[in-house]
Amino acid sequence: MRKIIAILTLSTQIFFAQNITQKLDAATKELMDSSGAIASNLSFYVSDENGNFIYEYQGNKGLSTASTQKIFTAAAALEILGKNYTYKTTSSYSGSISGGILNGNLFISSNGDPTLGSWRYDAYKPENFKQKLIEAVKKSGITKISGDLIIDDSYFDHQTIPGGWPWDDLGNYYGAGVWGINWRENQFDININGTEFQSFSYPLEGVKWLNDLKVGGSSDQSLIFTAPHSDVALINGTLPSKTVTVSGSTPNPPLQLGVEVKQWLKESGIDFTGKVVTNSQLEIEGKQALEIPKENVILTYESPTLDKIIYWFLRKSINLYGETLIKTLGKEKKGNPSFKSGVAFLKDFWKSKGINPNMINFADGSGLSPQNYASAKAQVQALLYAKKQPWFESYYDGFPTQENGIKMKSGTMRDTKSFAGYHTSKNGKKYVFSIIINNYQGSGSSELQKILNVLK
Repeated sequence: MRKIIAILTLSTQIFFAQNITQKLDAATKELMDSSGAIASNLSFYVSDENGNFIYEYQGNKGLSTASTQKIFTAAAALEILGKNYTYKTTSSYSGSISGGILNGNLFISSNGDPTLGSWRYDAYKPENFKQKLIEAVKKSGITKISGDLIIDDSYFDHQTIPGGWPWDDLGNYYGAGVWGINWRENQFDININGTEFQSFSYPLEGVKWLNDLKVGGSSDQSLIFTAPHSDVALINGTLPSKTVTVSGSTPNPPLQLGVEVKQWLKESGIDFTGKVVTNSQLEIEGKQALEIPKENVILTYESPTLDKIIYWFLRKSINLYGETLIKTLGKEKKGNPSFKSGVAFLKDFWKSKGINPNMINFADGSGLSPQNYASAKAQVQALLYAKKQPWFESYYDGFPTQENGIKMKSGTMRDTKSFAGYHTSKNGKKYVFSIIINNYQGSGSSELQKILNVLK
């Protein structure tokens, strides 16, 4: 009797798998036969939670992924750095303190904390860092600083933007670069009415604007252009005739932090009339960067733990976090904080986990570069690997639930749409999947979700 039941159960499972496979194939081919997909490429791969094959359509084909690239970076960071890893920002001083006067410079240094001054974490907002820093200065007995405020942004190399990022993206908030000191996620906001600037989220230091905005349409179709260390910003495109908030990337975050700290000192009654100097600016001027004092540390400020950073990285698709993680992995594992080093490490990491290196061609850690290529099968293999790890809960928690009720990371770029994630069907079957389409003439989102709804 038991043998009969086992045979019937196996037969039911085989029939059900065939049924799902047929439905996925029909839905996929319906999309690829549509007029919008006439010049498109699609890579699609589905397995069960144990890695057993369910369905594929060109599963090995490498395509531009957009932000589903983040699933590779997040998993590698959790494994290599650990979910309790924290970034650190320190303040120290040179010289000596006598009668409340610091006869030397005040320093602020960091190992690239991307959350410093972020608004996303209740205990880590800009006001929190301000309070901790001023308390530390006062506790050390400093009432006057005779020297300068040195912002040490030298932890990483000088390249703040990955090669291959489109120029149209660099000045917008999602195209913010990575610095040794990041501040407020290297983002600023402008309230604009029509073509007129109304207010900034905070005073943007030393930036002059070229404004080519025009009034038109009903949505934000503007672009901001800024470049690292540049003091000129351009905004163009169209905005509706009402007040709209537009967000850009700060061209010099270390300098921005320094100027704000100078104001904090003044507001707190600490006499400071010196200059704000960044180490990169000293190098630009042909001078030697100042070495950070290893003693006289008055503050060590830790970031949220990596699991919380990964949550926001995946949930809100913060490109800055991904590129900081790439530089951190390069620095910690190869002694080289360049993007090239970090990306090479990322590829080697996944190769060591059994992914065919020909199916992963990384250009950055966030997916913003159109030079990223990965196959749907490679993404599923990464998701399956993550599912077996002790840090999986921290990883899975970051995946958003999309409009169709499926928990999956999305990726969106011009003519590119992708989804990758996990889903448990109504009958309890657990799927792992990735679907990527390039050069589709349409949004692609509803079309891909329609295919994935078959798994429900």
